[in-house]
This record gives sequence, C-alpha cells and structure tokens, in this order.
Amino acid sequence: MSLKHLGIIADGNRRWAKAQGLPTIEGHKKGLDVIQELVEAASKTEIEYLTFYVFSTENWGRSADEVGYIMKLAETRILKYAEKLKKHNAKLIILGSKERISPTLASIIEKAEKLTEDCTGLTVCFCFNYGGEQEIADAANIALKAEGEITPETIRKHLYHPEVPDVDMVVRTSGEERISGFMLWRASYAEFMFLKKYFPEMDAGDIEKILKEFESRSRRFGK
Repeated sequence: MSLKHLGIIADGNRRWAKAQGLPTIEGHKKGLDVIQELVEAASKTEIEYLTFYVFSTENWGRSADEVGYIMKLAETRILKYAEKLKKHNAKLIILGSKERISPTLASIIEKAEKLTEDCTGLTVCFCFNYGGEQEIADAANIALKAEGEITPETIRKHLYHPEVPDVDMVVRTSGEERISGFMLWRASYAEFMFLKKYFPEMDAGDIEKILKEFESRSRRFGK
C-alpha cells in the first residue's frame, strides 16, 4: 500500500509567529519556506501528489491587512515558484474558486499552471481560495448543465482539476483535529494524522514519519 496523495492542512502560521514574538506575516513567510522543504523531501519518495491547504474561502474573514498581504504574496511568489518546480520536473496545480481574487492573480495562476503542465514528476497542489462545499456545489452546477443528471461520477468529473486523485492521508498541524472543509469529496476514505506542532515547525523528517504512520494503517474502504 503506497501513499500516492498526501494532503496537508497547513495550520498555525499565525500562532507560531505570535509564540516567536513576530508579526503575523512572518509566520506566512516561514510557512512558504517549510512548503519548499517538504516538497523537496516528498519528491524523493513514493508520493505523487502533495497538496497544501493554504487559504480557505473562510479566510476572507481575517483582517484586511492580513488578507491583502497573502494576496500580494501569492502574486509575487506563485510564478517564481512554478519556475523553480519546472526545473525539477514538478507540476503546479491551484485548486479553488476564482471568485474574489483579482484578475491579476487569476492570470498569474493560469500562467503558472501552464508553465509546468508538461512536467511528469511530483505534482504540487495548493488549495487557494478553496472550500470543500463550494467545490462540490460548483461541480454539481456544471454537471447539471452538462450532463442533465447528478451522480457521484458526474460530480467527480467536474471537481477542480478532476485529474487529481483521492487523498490517501490528511495531516493537520497545530493540534487542531478537524478538516475545515479540506477536500471533502476526495478525502472521503483518507487516513488522518494530527500533529501538535505548528506548520512552520514541520521539516523534511516529518515526511518520513508520515509515510511510516501510513504504512501502519489498515485501509478497508468499507469492506
């Protein structure tokens, strides 16, 4: 049994920064560094898809300054990150709604995905402006217009980037034990692992620990 798709709910950036006596934005900067370290570690394993939950549709309720900073960070970093991934034959996918994000950012996301679309190594996914309920609702609306009937198969076919497979293991940091709308459809039979550490405290060694924990699980899929 191999761990093909690992999902990480990257929680605790702000609390890590506060514990360090730093501004909130420093937590988000550190989180980006950790993502890079985890991607490099995962690329050396059996993992084929690595998904990070980085900004939910509910996160718009945070302060205007914080949201504005995150959006600006995305605008300045996504394309550069895609260029770095391409050098390592890794693909970038952004899963989420285009509603509320600026036309500039939407265009950057499109360019970044296009840049790495032919890469065949690890696929790195960012759930950005993502909500699990919204994804299913969007898929159902498309399916209703295109198919005329709603079935599990038609929903799956119209999810954001339907080529992304179901999640095998979901890991959440910061000690919280909930999924907060992460991959509600794809995580229906996922294994779960909750870490006490904040996301900025994760490192490459955690990937190996996650793989070992996954290997210890017995997956029966209702059988």
